[in-house]
Amino acid sequence: MKVKDSRRFSQDRRSVLRYGTALGTAVATSSFISIEALGASTAKVRMQLGWLASNGILGEVVAKRKGFYAEEGIELHVTPGGPGVDGVASTAAGRAEVANLSSSPSLMLARSAGIPVKAFAAGYQKHPFTYFSLAGNPIRTPKDMIGKTIATQPTAKILLKALLAENGIAEDQVEVVNMGSDMNQLLTDQAQAVPGWLTNTNALSVLGPDRVDMMLWDAGIQLYANIYYTTDEMLANNQDVLVRYLTGSARGWGYARKNPEEAVDHLVAEYRNLDQASELKAVKPVLGFSFDSTTAKDGWAAMNRENWQVQIETYASLDQFQGEVPSVDDVMTQDILSATESIRREVG
Repeated sequence: MKVKDSRRFSQDRRSVLRYGTALGTAVATSSFISIEALGASTAKVRMQLGWLASNGILGEVVAKRKGFYAEEGIELHVTPGGPGVDGVASTAAGRAEVANLSSSPSLMLARSAGIPVKAFAAGYQKHPFTYFSLAGNPIRTPKDMIGKTIATQPTAKILLKALLAENGIAEDQVEVVNMGSDMNQLLTDQAQAVPGWLTNTNALSVLGPDRVDMMLWDAGIQLYANIYYTTDEMLANNQDVLVRYLTGSARGWGYARKNPEEAVDHLVAEYRNLDQASELKAVKPVLGFSFDSTTAKDGWAAMNRENWQVQIETYASLDQFQGEVPSVDDVMTQDILSATESIRREVG
């Protein structure tokens, strides 16, 4: 990728510094990671989420409630994330055996900061991050952003910078403003585009039928989402547990694909703060990002080295890594995917 801007950006620096602060604790305690044996063939697995529980763990909820994990010898306990929760540091410190991240760059930044975590599967084949505009002043391609005002969350500014650089657009050709907590800036024409996730159908409903979508993926920045990751130590010492865990997850997601309404019933029964009507609207895009032509070929949760390499190069070109630039082998492994190929292909 030809990325022209090489400046550091404060938000991602703060993220890396936070990882660096957590590193001392993580390294000091990581040797105590262990699997709690609950019986001759059952292991307790704690799953740390990067954010609050949502439809991103639809398959895991189904697998738990339908008994798929139990059949694989796994007792799953989900720990939600949220404001003030550093899930990466918590996982590295041994408080979770597996974890989930919304976006692949967070894993790369953590690895660069020296935290020994590694991705072993990708739940969403394409990142749902999208720029939304309205039909009266549409933004369908990156070039349409020229001369426009784009609102974005501070944490997502780096994605906009990468998008502009990838498409040969100078930053001074676009006015960037901070985004509030909703999409009001787009509706009042204070901005001509705002970003969000296509799976967040409840938030998007206010934009109505005139909404125009431009996915970050289609604009040339192809990130993974819903990343499954673990520690180097787990991969070295408990690969069999990870294989059983991912097998149960694959079965759960495969069942959800065939029975979406029942899957939503399970989700809202497990997390009563979620709205059933909203989740029924969201289940189609959630499954659409989980299953596509790639999973039809390589199985559910597949990921490839080439895509990770491009992501690393993009962030390195934007000077985002505080420490050493990680290699592909630093940030991902295909060992668990290979060991679960049969079931993943079956449901993919």
